[in-house]
Amino acid sequence: MNVTLAVKQYVSKMIENSGPGMKVLLMDRETTSIVSVVYTQSEILQKEVYLFERIDSQNRDSMKHLKAICFLRPTKENIQHLIQELRRPKYSIYFIYFSNVISKSEIKALAEADEQEVVAEVQEFYGDFIAVNPHLFSLNLQGVSRGRSWEPSMLSRCTQGLTSVLLALKKCPMIRYQLSSDMSKRLAESVKQIITKEYELFDFRKTEVPPLLLILNRSDDAITPLLNQWTYQAMVHELLGLNNNRIDLSRVPGISKDLKEVVLSAENDEFYANNLYLNFGEIGTNIKNLMEDFQKKKPKGQQKLESITDMKAFVDNYPQFKKMSGTVSKHVTVVGELSRLVTERQLMEVSEVEQELACQNDHSNAQQNVRRLLQNPRLSELDAVRLVMLYALRYERHSSSILPSLMDDLSRRGVSERHRRMVQAVVEYGGKRVRGSDLITATDAVAITKQFFKGLKGVENVYTQHQPLLHDTLDQLIKGRLKDSQFPYLGASSLRDRPQDIIVFIIGGATYEEALTVYNLNRSTPGVRIVLGGSSIHNTKSFLEEVMSATSHGGEQGSGRHGNRR
Repeated sequence: MNVTLAVKQYVSKMIENSGPGMKVLLMDRETTSIVSVVYTQSEILQKEVYLFERIDSQNRDSMKHLKAICFLRPTKENIQHLIQELRRPKYSIYFIYFSNVISKSEIKALAEADEQEVVAEVQEFYGDFIAVNPHLFSLNLQGVSRGRSWEPSMLSRCTQGLTSVLLALKKCPMIRYQLSSDMSKRLAESVKQIITKEYELFDFRKTEVPPLLLILNRSDDAITPLLNQWTYQAMVHELLGLNNNRIDLSRVPGISKDLKEVVLSAENDEFYANNLYLNFGEIGTNIKNLMEDFQKKKPKGQQKLESITDMKAFVDNYPQFKKMSGTVSKHVTVVGELSRLVTERQLMEVSEVEQELACQNDHSNAQQNVRRLLQNPRLSELDAVRLVMLYALRYERHSSSILPSLMDDLSRRGVSERHRRMVQAVVEYGGKRVRGSDLITATDAVAITKQFFKGLKGVENVYTQHQPLLHDTLDQLIKGRLKDSQFPYLGASSLRDRPQDIIVFIIGGATYEEALTVYNLNRSTPGVRIVLGGSSIHNTKSFLEEVMSATSHGGEQGSGRHGNRR
């Protein structure tokens, strides 16, 4: 169950099918992202693909010496673009691949347009999702709900994305969904409908234990996306923003031109792959080691290139030095910027209070700490607001809640009205009234013991004591204890045995902290394979946008922001 490998194999197969010769890869906006996340341009160049074009680009030159590989989502616009293309073909021959199921009528329309008989083949290759990590996928959709119902176009896009993941991984699953969320039930039914309709596609070899698809809703755990993060990938997304593995560093003080945008991909960056899930302290040490290693291997200026052998050795090693120097400068820049932001925004102090709010049940201590930090002039507006949000979610119904007075503190700090409105919006989105599960448990004896042992494990745990709700849900599921009353099966049958292949999808977006949980569960539970997906991968900023569009605080029932999205 590796989503990155699944998409990579599809792309390789497309290129292989077209045979030898120079090729152009024709894509749309979404498939461009889908391919760029798993392959670098230089890797594809080695496979004789010399040109990358968008199907909707008007000013493409006619190049009859090139073969065209088209990888497109089966949307009405793309079919129209293809029909126009086939009527006046710019390339010698076309290999057409759709990222999802295409209707017979659309195939017929394409066949009629192909008067010059340039189409060699049309196939469905189910890479209709962004493979972020081997066990993590996203659909890059923002604003999937209106209130507690689906934004209509988003339901069909999530259904397509999810069914394509199932087809790519060759799984025909049983489905469980979160009962407290009507959106989860609707998506479960919609996916089931496609599986029934396209039963031939889903006719995979039966396994002893059927795979399981579990559909959850973000509103059940609004705390996880509000927390500052301390592992590399999660921290980069939280503080700098990762978009299809790219980071925009153009605002970093004194940044050099070639580092304004950098790519972080575990597929072809060994340092990143090895440090993805390590915490900030360990990364600092590893960067230092990387630097020292580089210094040792770096060709010395005075190194004598006396013999042909010396020169050959230098030239042979030069690309590796170039690559290594690129890796070193990239990670030193990224870690340096993270470090600057941690100091500037006093994030260690902020994070300690966030973790305490998320994990402990001590109201008087919590209110004092939040109050104290809100007096700190160096606290950023976003951090001030998120502390109040965490307090509001944690002590929503506490008899001596000081929320109104904290809201006054925000006003006095000059926090914008938009940010202040977000506090109420978050409670509306993920408060007690909405949640189906027990996100915030009472501090019973067991929990106190757990806290005590956590405390013994060392100081760094102050910043990483929080476990997402997903951890408990999956733990219960693996042990066969997840309640049918809260997570019913769709249809009559249910799973007798402990599940082995689990695909979890979070409507409203997943987080890198949850991806870390899944990574750790995969490592610690032999025989169980879990893949996590979300309508998007959130950091705090994108999560708050999701909240504002779902609640009426984003304008009229969150509408108006989706007109141009499919």
